[in-house]
Amino acid sequence: MLLAVLLPFIIAIFIPFLSRWKHHFHTGFFVTAVPVVIFIYFIRFIGPGFEPVGREYSWIPSLDMNILLYLDGLSLLFVLLISGIGSLVAFYSIYYLHKSEQLGHFYVYFLLFMGSMLGVVLSDNVFVLYTFWEFTSLSSFLLIGFWNYREGSRYGALKSMLITVFGGLSLLGGLVFMSVITGTASIQEIMSQQELILNHEYFPLILGLVLLGAFTKSAQFPFHIWLPDAMEAPTPVSAYLHSATMVKAGIFLVARFFPMLSVSEWFFITVSTVGIFTLCWGSYMAVRQTDLKAILAFSTISQLGMIMAMLGFGTELAVFAAAFHILNHATFKGSLFMVAGIVDHETGSRDIRRLGGLMTFLPITATLALVASFSMAGLPLPFLNGFYSKELFFQSVYELDLSVAGITALLQSIFPYLAVFGSIFTFVYSMYFFFGTFRGKGDIEELPKKPHEAPVGMLISPLILVAGVIVIGLIPDLINEPFVEHAASAIGGTEIAKDIYFWHGISPAFIMSITVVVFGTILFLVRPKWAGVYRVIPGLLSLNKFYDWLVDRTERYSTFITNSYMNGSLGRYVRLILAAILLVTFSAMSFTGGFTVNTSNLSTITVHEVLIAIVMVIAAFGTIIAKNRIAAILILGVVGYGLAMLFVVYRAPDLALTQLIVETVTVGLFLLVFYHLPKLQKTDEAPVTKTLNVIISVAFGLMMTMVAISAHSSKLFESMSSYFVDNSYKLGGGDNIVNVILVDFRGLDTLFEIAVLGIAAMAIFALIRLREKKKEE
Repeated sequence: MLLAVLLPFIIAIFIPFLSRWKHHFHTGFFVTAVPVVIFIYFIRFIGPGFEPVGREYSWIPSLDMNILLYLDGLSLLFVLLISGIGSLVAFYSIYYLHKSEQLGHFYVYFLLFMGSMLGVVLSDNVFVLYTFWEFTSLSSFLLIGFWNYREGSRYGALKSMLITVFGGLSLLGGLVFMSVITGTASIQEIMSQQELILNHEYFPLILGLVLLGAFTKSAQFPFHIWLPDAMEAPTPVSAYLHSATMVKAGIFLVARFFPMLSVSEWFFITVSTVGIFTLCWGSYMAVRQTDLKAILAFSTISQLGMIMAMLGFGTELAVFAAAFHILNHATFKGSLFMVAGIVDHETGSRDIRRLGGLMTFLPITATLALVASFSMAGLPLPFLNGFYSKELFFQSVYELDLSVAGITALLQSIFPYLAVFGSIFTFVYSMYFFFGTFRGKGDIEELPKKPHEAPVGMLISPLILVAGVIVIGLIPDLINEPFVEHAASAIGGTEIAKDIYFWHGISPAFIMSITVVVFGTILFLVRPKWAGVYRVIPGLLSLNKFYDWLVDRTERYSTFITNSYMNGSLGRYVRLILAAILLVTFSAMSFTGGFTVNTSNLSTITVHEVLIAIVMVIAAFGTIIAKNRIAAILILGVVGYGLAMLFVVYRAPDLALTQLIVETVTVGLFLLVFYHLPKLQKTDEAPVTKTLNVIISVAFGLMMTMVAISAHSSKLFESMSSYFVDNSYKLGGGDNIVNVILVDFRGLDTLFEIAVLGIAAMAIFALIRLREKKKEE
């Protein structure tokens, strides 16, 4: 199971090399094999007898952090969507992306995202889940901004990053609280101690933080504004991220913690209200759009709101309907995004005002769009899977328990009307998408390209998804018991089994569906007559304008503050850094009793130590007043060698040897480059600056003195020195304690320090080469 998660990351390493042959063999063929293999591995778990599977792998044992993977019905549903839709999108991209594109970059980002999503849905450790969660934000940022030469792509990528990372940090806070309260990082163990969390005083804060993370990721109102701008990404990205995977990560999070969080009444109030309002707002705004992908973006927002609302309802029927609609939405929405990509690819335009009448030129594409859009509309036909889950949604909202009082009862009485309202506009934008693109009279001659049917390879992926729409619609039991019921049971925390069939009789849910069709048809036919309402609602008000204002103000204030101290003076920068260190250090010492002076257990001071100290002080002052660079370097070396002598006097040969080596190397390096060092000369500074320099330097020296005294006097925790003394030879195999600490006990720190120095050296070398190259030119 771990290999399945890591496989996309491993293959991503080789993509830059494979992309070198892209002109002979499209890189997408190599990439398509990855999700296919993962899909084949996980599909074998489908069946009536499926039982959850857990795996544990050691990660950071010293911190009790292990990679825990857990496969239950919920994660199996998402894993198959991630790998299944991923396979179709990767194959579709072969015909969508030309070989002249930066295919190596695209497929590396694509695989990074796929692996991150697999990690999110399979992780049972909250910190591993969060790590993959943020990887999805990073990789989606790169995918959305793939066409970075477009201003819209850069804007959309940055907006998605800012909003989703903000939500991710909120999620981290909630996960940390849960882990600290329960004393475990395992999600399953946290869920088993749900009473401890539910009765804790911080539970409202935990609920708010977790839901904030979920709402931002799943584009719930008012955080939905990043999703339409993310449509600047290539269509394969939209079909993958914004229909089946990334936007459903927030849905997955709510579903994963549903058994614990849904006990709270505020979960119902918050999740169902946000979800139902997002459904209404998204569907209402979709009809306003003129770009095909923008229509689908707002339709995705509305569909995500419907799923979130069903999770908020919390009943068994609603949970089952949510799990079922997660699958259905992926099939019809993924195919519609691909249809939009085909239209754009073959006509050169996505502007629905310029399109129309394309059924004659793209008959197969139009047929696929017909089935998928009608399924999205929830049209009551037995071969459309969207109708089944839409009717289950109506049934669940109609059957909400009204035996409560207060705001909950008020919401339950309003929700059915809002559900019908949002679904009416869902019907309208579905008809708008299909008929506005493929029927009517379009300005064919004015299109950038003469329209014609897409290549067979580009049609295969949406054809498979539309086939899924029809098969699920005709034979819903094919996926119900072996698949959907397991997902619903995993969400609800108890066994949930529901029958799926087309005809329920003249039920309230069916009446609601017919109402949607009737009023939706009327609104679609007279759309031009009421479209002016958008000038009133939302009118000039826009959350995008608020976002732009907030980002602009943040940049302005940041620039103002930065310019107030960034004047090019290195002396000012050093003073500010030292002043900040003084403030933080003295504040910390005052709060922790760090000014204590304890003279017990101190070594005696003899004339030798005093003489060495005097020489070091004189050398330190000499370095300041020296006028010759070589003299300053040699005098500075006296300070370091004097410190080594003190180590010898105080019987610390390990430290003395290390200090001698470091000081010798440092002095040697200074002497090697002294010719390029700036000449020593006096600078004319204002008296205020000189006074400030003296104050800061004296204060900093006093601070270091107090820190040294406090290190001995204030014992906030048990010293680690005895551990190193006892174990340096036994565990590290070395007599030199300092060297053993550097190489063995903190070997990773040393390794990364060396790596940082190596990277810096390569960067400096590259800059020098660039400067020389410019001089030659």
